[in-house]
Amino acid sequence: MFQGNVTGLHRWPVKSLRGERVEAARFDERGMAGDRAHALIDQRERRAGKVLTVRQNPALLSWRSTYRDPGPDPAQPPVLHGPDGKEWAWDDPGLAAALAGSLDLPLSLRAEDGQQDRGPTVLVTLEASRAALEGELAAPVELDRFRPNLHLTLDAPAFAEEDWGAGTKITVGEVVLEATGKNAGPCIRCAVPSWDPAGRERWPKLQTWLIEQHENKFGLIMRVTTPGTISTGDTATAEPA
Repeated sequence: MFQGNVTGLHRWPVKSLRGERVEAARFDERGMAGDRAHALIDQRERRAGKVLTVRQNPALLSWRSTYRDPGPDPAQPPVLHGPDGKEWAWDDPGLAAALAGSLDLPLSLRAEDGQQDRGPTVLVTLEASRAALEGELAAPVELDRFRPNLHLTLDAPAFAEEDWGAGTKITVGEVVLEATGKNAGPCIRCAVPSWDPAGRERWPKLQTWLIEQHENKFGLIMRVTTPGTISTGDTATAEPA
């Protein structure tokens, strides 16, 4: 068993756009409330109806999404912040056209809970592993590259979570997260972390290093089995399996 605390809560209101850091968040059957609850849908003929991600268009990261009320369970739709600094309400009739023009492709908007890559899940990262990866690469490694929801500082060794399989449990106050269900446990990464958090430049070595040295693992995919609210600074306990 390892102990520590919550050092960051990260919410991504619109899938593949930059997001926000919050002080408290509700965790339940949706994962983290408000996380990836909105998405951009590709309307190009060959991909019509599919969710747009950074893998198709890194320029998505030039846009940021936040909630006007950054509470634990946001009730209102998000606000998008364009690369020119202009703000757009999610329900603004001109938003889809503005995004389409910025990203140079036709698209539509969709609001729906549970649009995380692996369904309604929570991505957990550990500070010891981020810091160790930074040391291995001898360069800064921004946490936002990995787009976590819950960032923990634990007394576990760096990269210990690479071996935490099904049945692993993380408890934060009343909230219990477990590695249960499809694709739970160590997170196999795609190419997204190789892009800097604003989508301006790619760092291929990061992805290559993860593949060669860490079996392409970073972080944990967890599901909420006991709901509740988590705040920054809360005590956290991890029970690996």
